[in-house]
Amino acid sequence: MEDALGGAVSGYRAVSGGCIANALRVDDAGGPRAFLKWSPADDPASATFRAEREGLAALAEAGVVRVPRVLGLLETPAATGLLLEWLDPAAPAPGAWRALGSRLARLHRAPAAAEAGWPADNYIGPLPQANAPAGSWAGFWRSRRLLPQVERAAGTLGSLAARVDALADRLPELLEGAEEDGLSLLHGDLWSGNVHFTPAALAGRSEDGDRVAADVQFADPEAALIDPSVYVGHREVDLAMATLFGGFPRPFDQGYRAEWPLAGGWARRRPVYQLYYLLVHVNLFGASYLQGVARALERAGG
Repeated sequence: MEDALGGAVSGYRAVSGGCIANALRVDDAGGPRAFLKWSPADDPASATFRAEREGLAALAEAGVVRVPRVLGLLETPAATGLLLEWLDPAAPAPGAWRALGSRLARLHRAPAAAEAGWPADNYIGPLPQANAPAGSWAGFWRSRRLLPQVERAAGTLGSLAARVDALADRLPELLEGAEEDGLSLLHGDLWSGNVHFTPAALAGRSEDGDRVAADVQFADPEAALIDPSVYVGHREVDLAMATLFGGFPRPFDQGYRAEWPLAGGWARRRPVYQLYYLLVHVNLFGASYLQGVARALERAGG
């Protein structure tokens, strides 16, 4: 940590909030300096840090949404860790959720790859997430998202597995209009726990060579996005996830739609996208999420 920070570490303490990796606040003589996520080298979670670093870098390069700066990927024979900028927590200011919606829309409107996927596979939480192209957006959602989770959860899903398989065969129909809407860089795991409000950065700042575009206007405090599962896909995936598990306040949706209205058919597509995240939760947390899977299938017509 001292090598990565270029100075002495005076102390550190455990912080809470995650369920995959250990987490520490790292201090120097001036107070909180960095945030360290770490796992023993033989823990599967240690493999996720490199992918998270690449995802944060991609979001930062877009220059639209705030993410914590990556300070170092630390690898030893005993442990692996991701060292990030420490972002003090803060309550959201008036307008902060609307500003986040607007900035997410701007991220989604930025130029992205012409084909769904990502140069490397990554993770959704601790679970592997395949990102190889599949020829079409519907084909990608079927073979890279829904079916791998169904296969992993087959012993828990019971009769629901066959229903998801049948729905997956109808994806070209159910996701009609998505490809015409275009592809975007996605956060990929956009739920409320991955939005961290922090005192605002100054537009146009420069720290250690990192730049925030001069035309980016942040609310005070602003929202930073953490723990991404980045890839190129349909923008409505992020919005579908944002309405699960309590959802985001209404101003977020208002800010997004003011910047970029949704395309026709979004309500039909939303439960199809939510189904992926519900299957992930079945695989992570068990049968308590089966009712959510069944409801999403009903809303999607499966």
